[in-house]
This record gives sequence, C-alpha cells and structure tokens, in this order.
Amino acid sequence: MTGTIQQEIERLLTEALSPTRLAVINDSAHHAGHMGDDGTGESHFTVEIESAAFTGQSRVNRQRMVNKALGDLPGQRVHALAIKARAPGE
Repeated sequence: MTGTIQQEIERLLTEALSPTRLAVINDSAHHAGHMGDDGTGESHFTVEIESAAFTGQSRVNRQRMVNKALGDLPGQRVHALAIKARAPGE
C-alpha cells in the first residue's frame, strides 16, 4: 500500500461504489489522546458518500455496503468511521 489511509479509503470506495460525490474527512485530531488514537493521525474518519448504488437501500444496508468496500480497514487500521451515505437526489 502506498499513500495514506485516507487515500486508500477514497480509492476503495471509488472502485466499489462509483460515487457521484465523496468526501473522506480525517477527524483524528479531534480524538488525540483518547481511546483508539494510535498516534498515526489516521484513526478516526467521516465518510460522506453519494452513489446510485444506494438507491432503494436502507441506511443499514448502505453502511454495510461501505464497510464491505473497505474490507479490513474499519476495526483494524481505522478505530472509528462515521458514514453518511445517500443516493443521488436525497
């Protein structure tokens, strides 16, 4: 792997879900010194994603789709991940 975890999240989500909008926000600085802060500065993220793949899917299914696309990142190399997933036009 080359690049940052943030870049890896962006790449994985782009490949899996072809988003029309994607923002990966690194929230790690807000959690410095707290549980889950591994000192790398890449432990907490918010993902805001819009994709046609989410059309007709429940909020829970959308989150599952994002987590599936990210594989072992959540829970392994990312301590916390907030997901805001929408279909176009929502």
